[in-house]
Amino acid sequence: MKVDQFLVERFLNTYEHEVELNLAETCVDPFELGEFLTMVEREDFFEEFKKMQLTYGFIDGSPDLRQGIADLYDYMKPENILATGGAIGANFLVFYSLVEPGDTVVSIFPAYQQLYSVAKSFGSQVKLLRLHESKQWLPDVEDLSELVDHGTRLIVVNNPHNPTGSLIDTELLKKICAIAEEAGAYLLCDETYRGLYIRSDDYVPSAVDLSDRAIVTGSFSKAFSLTGLRLGWIVASEQIIRECKVHRDYTTISNGMIDDALATLALKNLDHIYKRNLGIIRANHLILSRWVEEEPLIDWVPPRAGSIAFLRYNFNMPSEELCLRLIQDEGTLLVPGSCFEMEGYLRIGYGCKTETLKEGLGRFRDFLNFYR
Repeated sequence: MKVDQFLVERFLNTYEHEVELNLAETCVDPFELGEFLTMVEREDFFEEFKKMQLTYGFIDGSPDLRQGIADLYDYMKPENILATGGAIGANFLVFYSLVEPGDTVVSIFPAYQQLYSVAKSFGSQVKLLRLHESKQWLPDVEDLSELVDHGTRLIVVNNPHNPTGSLIDTELLKKICAIAEEAGAYLLCDETYRGLYIRSDDYVPSAVDLSDRAIVTGSFSKAFSLTGLRLGWIVASEQIIRECKVHRDYTTISNGMIDDALATLALKNLDHIYKRNLGIIRANHLILSRWVEEEPLIDWVPPRAGSIAFLRYNFNMPSEELCLRLIQDEGTLLVPGSCFEMEGYLRIGYGCKTETLKEGLGRFRDFLNFYR
């Protein structure tokens, strides 16, 4: 099976460990393990874990884990949950379970490349629903309707959106669900960044609570800052979960017991985690907003959710060359728009420590001074 090179992952894997300042990180400042255990008042966690036998554990995820994930949604039960190896494992498993050669898959673009390249590798006909800066990086339902055909198996969206930070609101999400239902297609909604709202009144329900045809994926990496657990999930009807289990037997038997236990602790302490993480992204979003306002060579559509933004730069240089020069000259990492097949743009992460963001933006401005 031929697969396209995963552009953003190859770029980050090559450079992210060689820079002083990483402004390409998409997760909200990942916890130190001791910091996390102190916050949830479980410093004795590993002492208790010493008594546990390291078996395969629960294949679908422990009962407490699945109940905790189900509680993130309005109408879901543990039977609607399947634990996976990160959101990337969840998305892959959905494609692996549902997409056949010749099926039509409609996916938003630009997007995290997995959301269209995996379906292509399975032999489906991928149609790209192109997002535009002039439309606030939001899907156009008329464009979507024109792309959907009688063979459409899956419509794929990402909410909040990577790489732009746009947010599909409730009414638009309902319209997208309705298009999927009318076509007899499934809607895969990657909600990895759900919960990270810049404004507190920007809450949007999960797609899985709006439509029986929706399949949602999530992760402990972004909003929960537990990236190193490599744990995610699928939420869907019991029929879809059963189908995913059948295919999952050929990929991953189960997730790690320690990861499962730590993730369960996180779900029991969501208020503490969200207070920390919303404080970080809202403070950093304000700093980044002021920086963009004062920088004539950079423009953007301000992100409404998540921990990343898509910056448009106003001078002539290939985006990868720009990022490589920024590494060489200033020791600072951004993601080139070429990784999303979008020249003239850069992705920046603002979920890092505030000091890192301030220093990185200062260095980026020093770099831009050469092109005024």
